Amino acid sequence: MDLTPPPLIEFRRVTKVYGSGEAEVRALDGVDLAIARGAFVAIMGPSGSGKSTAMNIMGCLDVPSTGEYRFRGVPVSGLDRDGRTLLRRHMIGFVFQGFNLLARTTAVENVELPLVYRGMKDEERRRRALVALDQVGLADRANHTPAMMSGGQQQRVAIARAIVTDPAVLLADEPTGNLDTRISREIMAIVTRLNRERGLTVVMVTHEDDIAAYARRIIRFVDGRIESDREQEPSLVL
Repeated sequence: MDLTPPPLIEFRRVTKVYGSGEAEVRALDGVDLAIARGAFVAIMGPSGSGKSTAMNIMGCLDVPSTGEYRFRGVPVSGLDRDGRTLLRRHMIGFVFQGFNLLARTTAVENVELPLVYRGMKDEERRRRALVALDQVGLADRANHTPAMMSGGQQQRVAIARAIVTDPAVLLADEPTGNLDTRISREIMAIVTRLNRERGLTVVMVTHEDDIAAYARRIIRFVDGRIESDREQEPSLVL
């Protein structure tokens, strides 16, 4: 009896097709992929290569045209819209290039938002949000609005919001795209620490080689297919 746990994320011959006839675009073309729990993976590739489509499917924001997506061994394609929403809400944290914070809401209130959707009681919700802010070094900015914070601080709030639900995987789409080099390093140090110390699985889309260097595995997409998939020794975080 095989007791080996299934991959956290698995694609089996996944395709994603937009349009039809002469307008058909194959964003993904028969992709096989497995990502283990605790991995730190960077997904790279030129514009239109399929990397963002792959991440959208991983995050249950889109579904394959054909093939199968499995999360912890469970076929996601067998879930209805509500089922995918629950999976996304409870198992997946998202960090985007644009921060996506509510402008008139404090840092702690932004971080609490995913817990509001869970129906968590106010006191526990606030406690967990403050813990998450402390984990990204922003305990002293809990009552600041986004306008009162730098871009790097806003992205830290976004990371705290992503991890406050204790997700199984963090999906980061160009998380340093709007930040300068110094702040990008600070953000990547936080992401790396979450991966190493908490065992949080990280899947990150990036077009920057120096950011991908923090990952332990780099998958490169070209024309909807995986061109290369290699392990590496990640950059040291100072």
